[in-house]
Amino acid sequence: MAQQRAERADAARNRRAVLQATERLLAEGGGEHVSLDRVAALAGVGKGTVFRRFGNRAGLLQALLEERSRELRDAIRNGPPPLGPGAPARKRLLAFLDELGAIAEGNAVLLTAHEQACAEDKYDDPSYRFWHRHLSTLFAEARPDLDADFLAHGVLAVFDGDLIRLVTPPDDPRRFTRSIQRMAMALLGGDDRRGEIDRPAGS
Repeated sequence: MAQQRAERADAARNRRAVLQATERLLAEGGGEHVSLDRVAALAGVGKGTVFRRFGNRAGLLQALLEERSRELRDAIRNGPPPLGPGAPARKRLLAFLDELGAIAEGNAVLLTAHEQACAEDKYDDPSYRFWHRHLSTLFAEARPDLDADFLAHGVLAVFDGDLIRLVTPPDDPRRFTRSIQRMAMALLGGDDRRGEIDRPAGS
């Protein structure tokens, strides 16, 4: 039992080291700078360790994106409203896009690399499936007459790393998030909640 616990602890340390190495390589040179060999060398583990745990570069980037959004997923499932259950669909949608937008704005390079590496399997990516399911549920609740599945795909299509960098000036780091919130409210029609969108997060 003690040996199994030690092995699990080693595996957890290796996972952290590998993801940290992946993040560092992304920051230094973008997605093309990430390879299993470079990640393994920087993390101080064997290439076989990285391969067995993550499979390939796409698997590394998928895991890093999931790590960045873990707290948001937990809040959606079990947290207090408006992120968690219990709030009206429009309020949950605004809260979700506020948090997902913050993740996207802070990880635009990762999003670009993830999109490129996972292009062929984009719609089967675990993070994408989770976000799409949540968005489509909220759209369906708010407007049962609309095609919620399509609207969810449409909103997620705008979460493009290159676009986020293009529309995010240094003096307005949350422009993308406010814009995607307004877009979602426009798709729903009616109450655009402009004042609520314009308020700083957390106010």
